[in-house]
This record gives sequence, structure tokens and C-alpha cells, in this order.
Amino acid sequence: MQLRYRFRLYPAPGQQQALARAFGCARVVFNDALRAREQARAAGPAYPSDGELSKRVITEAKKTPERAWLGEVSAVVLQQALADLNTAYRNFFASVSGGRKGRVVAAPRYRSRKDRRQAIRFTRNARWKITAGGRLRLPKVGDVPVRWSRTLPSVPSSVTVIRDAAGRYFASFVVETADEPLPRTEAEVGVDLGLAHFAVLSDGRKISSSRFLRRAERRLRKAQQALSRKTKGSANRRKAAARVARLHARVADARRDHHHKLSTQLVRDNQAVYVENLCVSGLARTRLAKSVHDAGWSQFVAMLEYKAARHGRTFAKVDRWFPSSKLCGACGTVAESMPLHIRTWACACGAVHDRDVNAANNILAAGRADRLNACGGTARPPAQRKAGPSETGSRRSAAHAARLNPRPSGRGARQW
Repeated sequence: MQLRYRFRLYPAPGQQQALARAFGCARVVFNDALRAREQARAAGPAYPSDGELSKRVITEAKKTPERAWLGEVSAVVLQQALADLNTAYRNFFASVSGGRKGRVVAAPRYRSRKDRRQAIRFTRNARWKITAGGRLRLPKVGDVPVRWSRTLPSVPSSVTVIRDAAGRYFASFVVETADEPLPRTEAEVGVDLGLAHFAVLSDGRKISSSRFLRRAERRLRKAQQALSRKTKGSANRRKAAARVARLHARVADARRDHHHKLSTQLVRDNQAVYVENLCVSGLARTRLAKSVHDAGWSQFVAMLEYKAARHGRTFAKVDRWFPSSKLCGACGTVAESMPLHIRTWACACGAVHDRDVNAANNILAAGRADRLNACGGTARPPAQRKAGPSETGSRRSAAHAARLNPRPSGRGARQW
């Protein structure tokens, strides 16, 4: 399994200028190649090959006075910019033709020098290395200090130097890791993700929602107000924008750290982890959009998935249309409706359920049933009759009451 290990870099002022030069050269090569392909497409069927494009926008461009400064950076950085463009085109064509799953990928766009996030990539051909003193030696940049938080499990195949919107520098290594199976355990858990509580487990534990963005809203609001008052293009506006970016980075780092710790704990303590396949993109278009984005469910589920695969655990997603909240875990009765304000409800069989704990137990049962079905076991038991609104604690709507007790028409209608 390939994983990315990211470490903080602390380049000196001269090294920051060299990295800024490399960022700019990679951006120019990317834009020149994109422009050449768009012009070739508009002119006719002739389409430049990768070798011809590399020769035109790199080799021959270095000989011109307008692009002579491309020789000041490593050639590998420029070649990797072309590789990024080719990957973007392949993803776009695969998405248009239906060969790529997920959302439709747009056509490549020009890179802007005003983008606050910049990145360049060095492969092994660039002859970068980690020195004996623990520094990262980059061609035409120098030995950059690195804050090593852990050791690399193997020799990296490439390194990507990133400057984020907050002005921080990172080195991201692609490393081939071996599986590390954990000792087997009999525990299994179903996880119900929510907003009131970030996660409710089938064993009854409730993980509170930290709401990192909500807690930082006051500082963010003041920083964004200060940014809006600065003159566009001024140095003070750049400083104010960097402050806003740092506050957002602090929120994202805290959320990522919380997700890593919780996902590691769940994978370590349970042999199988089951979650519900939520439509996060759809929920992010509702009035709960800010809270949904603040929770970061997709990131958390992705961490659970790759950590379970690496450590020999079972991970599965339950169908998003499975009625986990409306299904009685005792008798299998499905309630007609379950509004969000109902947190505890009683079934006709006499069972009283906590909404979230019942949903987590149902997710656990459904995940086990689906795994047995895949292995040739018994099928999931069908749901029983639907419970009436009074059995779930919810009130009948006016339209439903009118259907049950229609008003008489005619002269006696008013007296009724």
C-alpha cells in the first residue's frame, strides 16, 4: 500500500526564493503546454505528442530570451508539470466517456500566480536525498531543514514540496508500506455519524462533536472583516489574507488530528467496523451545510477504510437507503416517519430506543448480514410491518389527519 508521509519544512529566506522560482517555472510550463494543446485543438486534428510538447515548451523555450530563466530550476520539476497536465487530460477524457467513477471532472484550467497554494514534485531522477544530518537536499534549492515526526518505513519514490495558503512549507513523501496486521479480536462496532454527536457507537458510547469551525468563528469573523477593509493589492491585504489562512489551517489541523486518533482507536479495538454510506455532497447543499462540512465525515470514513485495510480489519459501508434510524432493533418494525427532533422513541413491541444508539446497532447488524451474504450465509431478515406515527412518538401531520377523517362537504360542513 502506498501512503503519503508529510513533514514540515523550514527553508531559509534564500531557499524560499529558490522554491518560489521553481513554483513559478512549473506554473509557466503547465500553462504554455495547456495553451499549445488548446491551440492545436482549435486549428485542426493535429495534436502534439508528449515528446513534441516537452521539446517545444521546455527544451526550445529555454533558448529564447522570454523563457531563458527556465534553466534556473531543476528540469525534473518542469517535466513533472507536464505529467500533471497529461494526468488532468486523461481524467477529463475518462470522465466524459464514462470510464471514471464519481463526479464529472472538468477540463484542465490555467494555473494562476495568485493561487496561495503551490506545489512542485521531485522524482528519483532529480537526485534529491535526505542527508546524514536529517535535511532534505533539493536540486538548485539546497539543504532544507525538516521537522521529522516519525521515521519513513521505506525509501520514498518521490517528494512533493508544498507551500500552503498559510505560508507553511511541507515535504510530502510517497512511501510503499507493508501491511501490519493487528492481533485478532472478537469485538465489532457499528458507527452512526451525526451532528449532535460526531459518532455514536453500537456499544452505547457517544463521541461528542468538537465543532472546530464553530469554535473558531469569532476569530475568523474578525480576521475576515479586517481583510475586507484592506486595499486590494496592498501588502497589508496580503498579511490579512495570510492571517485568515492560518486560522483556517489551524481548524483543519485540529479536525484531522481528531479524526486520526478516533479512527486509529476504532480500528485497533475492533475486528470489523461498519458505517453508513452517507451522501455528504447532498447534505452539504442543505441548511446544515456548515455543520456537515465542519464534521468532516468523508475524511474520517476514508481514514477508517485505509487503516482497516492496512491492519487486517474488516470495513464495510451500509447502503445509505437502509432505514437505520426508523428500524426497531428488537422486532424489525419500520416506523413511517422519524423527524430529527425525536431522539427517543417507543416501538409497539414495548422497546424504547435511543435514536442514535439504535441506528448504530442496526448498522452493525446490517453490516454483519451483508458480510455473511457475501460469504454464502443467510440473507438479511426482512423488515416487519411499519409502525404508526403514534408508536414512534411523532405527531400526525394535518394532511395525514385529513385523509383519515375527511371533512363533510355541503351545508353541514361549517357545523362540523
